[in-house]
Amino acid sequence: MLNLKSVKNIAYLEPENSFSEMAKDTFCQKLDILCDSTPLKTIKQIVEFTEQDSDNFGILPIENTLDGTIRESLDCLIASKNPNVRILAEIIMPVEYCLLSKTTEFYSITGLIATPRLIGKCHDFIQHEMPMNLNIIEAPSMLDSAHELNNYNLTYASIGNKKIAETCRLNILKENIHDDKNNSTKYVLIGDRETEESFKDKTTAVFSTNNTPGALLEILKIFLENNINLSYISSRPSKSNPEKYIFIVDFDGHIHNENMLKAINDIKPKTSFFRYLGSYKKI
Repeated sequence: MLNLKSVKNIAYLEPENSFSEMAKDTFCQKLDILCDSTPLKTIKQIVEFTEQDSDNFGILPIENTLDGTIRESLDCLIASKNPNVRILAEIIMPVEYCLLSKTTEFYSITGLIATPRLIGKCHDFIQHEMPMNLNIIEAPSMLDSAHELNNYNLTYASIGNKKIAETCRLNILKENIHDDKNNSTKYVLIGDRETEESFKDKTTAVFSTNNTPGALLEILKIFLENNINLSYISSRPSKSNPEKYIFIVDFDGHIHNENMLKAINDIKPKTSFFRYLGSYKKI
């Protein structure tokens, strides 16, 4: 079991009341973490924050179902000056928006305060379920939208998430009002700790091959020979050398497994760069 009793602080992407903060809350609840939290402006700052102290942790968005892999998170993790900062756990958070108001009466709503982006994301709901003569007022953020409700009467609503509803003490009039019902984001908990084998683990690693014919195939054969299932593989140009490619792989199993250690030890000599990013499970 991952020992998290000494965790002092967890950093996440600002603003407060964002889905990143909701991911932080979920990690803390599921892993029984009691600590302070710090919203930071960039993914790079979060990784640097975890490097400063082994009792500092971070939350990174890794992948979104609509936008794909969040390259900055992987790049910053790969470039971490502390090789012991690794992925410790992952969760998948649905990206869900709600209609919020001070009133409890949905059919009394005549006005909407929201960001232009969220108005677009909830277009079908606004068009088909809200009044045709709806008065729409644009706001710069979800939190600003919620705060603006104080300047209008009870017939106004805003678009936000459940965290904002809780923080601003607003009623949720309608849930899941966004157009894309399958949108979700994968978040990971990172820190300078070791995980123990749970037999439901996956391992993430990145590597570059030598620029020779069949170099990648040789590495993939090692996974096959050791009966290791590759669940994900992708490639992209290296930031340090655009002519070289970095391969990102997820495979079933934990680094402490004897079979896994053998495979990695066989793979490393066949790479020009190799970095282990963690063995962990979805919680």
